[in-house]
Amino acid sequence: MGFAMFMAGMWGRLLRVGAGLGLMAVGIGVVGGTGGIVLAAVGLVPLWAGVGNVCVLAPLLGLPFSGYALLSRGAHGH
Repeated sequence: MGFAMFMAGMWGRLLRVGAGLGLMAVGIGVVGGTGGIVLAAVGLVPLWAGVGNVCVLAPLLGLPFSGYALLSRGAHGH
């Protein structure tokens, strides 16, 4: 749960936003064409997840979708 707590915190969110922006920049600026557009669209997922503080894979691990809920849960030791 430590990794999930990190990703729900400020630095994890910034990492996801940066990864999303990076994928979008590479897709548009380097790859180009249809592949670049697809890569840029894929970059929207971590960007959205970081801005919204959500984790699309957390429910598969039995953790809350919301990063705020995860941080609250971790702070209370549940």
